[in-house]
Amino acid sequence: MRTKIFAVVAGCFFAGTTYAQDRLEGTVTEAGSNARLAEVFVKNTSNKRLTLTDKNGKYIIPAGTGNILIFSAPGYASDTLFLTDMRNKYISLTPLSIALREVNITASRRFNPRAEYPEVYTRAKVYPLSPTSWFSKDARDARRLKHYFERDAQERTIDSAFNRVYVGSLVPLKGKDLEDFMTIYRPTYAFVRDNNGQSMVTYVNDSYKRWKALPASKRKVPDLQ
Repeated sequence: MRTKIFAVVAGCFFAGTTYAQDRLEGTVTEAGSNARLAEVFVKNTSNKRLTLTDKNGKYIIPAGTGNILIFSAPGYASDTLFLTDMRNKYISLTPLSIALREVNITASRRFNPRAEYPEVYTRAKVYPLSPTSWFSKDARDARRLKHYFERDAQERTIDSAFNRVYVGSLVPLKGKDLEDFMTIYRPTYAFVRDNNGQSMVTYVNDSYKRWKALPASKRKVPDLQ
């Protein structure tokens, strides 16, 4: 089970702020595909610094030997790294199965980023008469972190509405077949937000008809190597 990002203390600081210690650099990819992952949450639990990976999966964070780093992203199992040296670190995150996603969502349901990370929302605000609120690295990092929390909340909303028990009550699938079906036809956040329960029933039933029409090879989600 992935380590939760939610235990970070509220007094954390941004990785972009000047800090008198070494910096660790590296890249985060998806296990199996080696696709570079953007907006992975990187937390140094030793100095309480935070950052996110950029669009190329790269990160830079203040750190030193003996520090512990946690890498987290919605839909992926977290990875924990103990630093024994400062060479670039290449991290691979494994996508969570449907079952583990649901356990994770249940455990994190009470997470309130506005309460736990008020400084993120304060620094993310843009003030027309304050140029630094637009261009400073702290402000940019805060806006990226705010977006991360919003995306995580959206994924949890989808997982809550489109869960195994509910979908399994509507279609005659179990086990790996059910997980593959739910992965292929996972709805968007906009759909979940804007539609009621009956619309979801219709969506699942229509998706099942499309799934049955697929060749057998197209009904499966490839296993990660």
